[in-house]
Amino acid sequence: MKTEKSEIIDQKSYDNFINQIKSDIKQSQLRAATAVTKELSSLYWRIGKQLSEKVSREGWGSKAMRRIASDLSSSYPDTSGFSFRNLQYMRKFAESYPDPNCATAVAQLPWGHNVILLDKLEKPEQRLWYASKAIEYGWSRSMLSMWIESNLYKREGKAITNFQHTLPQPQSDLAEQTLKDPYNFQFLCLSKKFEEEELEKGLTDHIQKFLIELGQGFAFVGRQYLIEVDGRTFRIDLLFYHLKLRCYFVVDLKATEFDPRDIGQMSFYLSAVDDLLRHPQDAPTIGIILCKTKSKIVAEYTLRNLTRPVGISSYETQLVESLPEALQGSLPSIEEIEEELSRKIPISEEVPL
Repeated sequence: MKTEKSEIIDQKSYDNFINQIKSDIKQSQLRAATAVTKELSSLYWRIGKQLSEKVSREGWGSKAMRRIASDLSSSYPDTSGFSFRNLQYMRKFAESYPDPNCATAVAQLPWGHNVILLDKLEKPEQRLWYASKAIEYGWSRSMLSMWIESNLYKREGKAITNFQHTLPQPQSDLAEQTLKDPYNFQFLCLSKKFEEEELEKGLTDHIQKFLIELGQGFAFVGRQYLIEVDGRTFRIDLLFYHLKLRCYFVVDLKATEFDPRDIGQMSFYLSAVDDLLRHPQDAPTIGIILCKTKSKIVAEYTLRNLTRPVGISSYETQLVESLPEALQGSLPSIEEIEEELSRKIPISEEVPL
């Protein structure tokens, strides 16, 4: 009887091999899911286009639409998506994107994402902008809704900065788009006369929500981060590292209007972080001054001849007359309360993915 020759398998080689196969399988599954998504959205666009033509040419109304929904649902009982409500979305989908190229672009999103775009936005350019962001960052439906409701379209890239003359291309453009104005800190509930420490504590207590608002790529390094310069200890309000830009971000919080004198402290922090923390392969450290309010002209004058990359933005929070100290910065927002209540309300008809 022939016996098998004993073999020795190198564990590292085996691990690399199996990980490559797993990666290939995952990518194949992703491509297959994307292809299904595109085909479904394209089908819905074609159906919607035909429905729109029937409505405009032959005056078909809700009675005809309900009959079509009934016939299609009966013919394809195992396939969801042919309800009267969804047929209305198909028609709106086709009418909102009469250009097939635009329809092809948004077809990369799951149908549920497109329903959100149709429900929450009226302007085609805004729908396409949010669609491209959702594709780029892989937003879920809840994330897409959140960014639309927080008006990201009008906030992203709107901070006052000097990046164009202090950072090389293309980093300057990417850094520009990384910042927002104003930042939405509605998840905080602060007293009307809040101090910077209260704001700082509230942001770090809600660090997950804060990181979401900052955007993709930010990693939290520390609060009141200690740096020692010439035997003296200094504290940076908040320190982050951006994984895509490969640089540190120093965040200086202000509970008041922006003051040009704030820039001196920020310049000091940027120099210190560049010398003490920055790796030789890291890009220059960037500063963000977050203030309660600001004058655009004053901010632009302050940054005009500054050689360090700095952005100046304002922020919005929920303000009340007064709060017990134990509750400061910790109460749920109005949006959170509404979301919790909505979970108790049954939805009569689900939109298919």
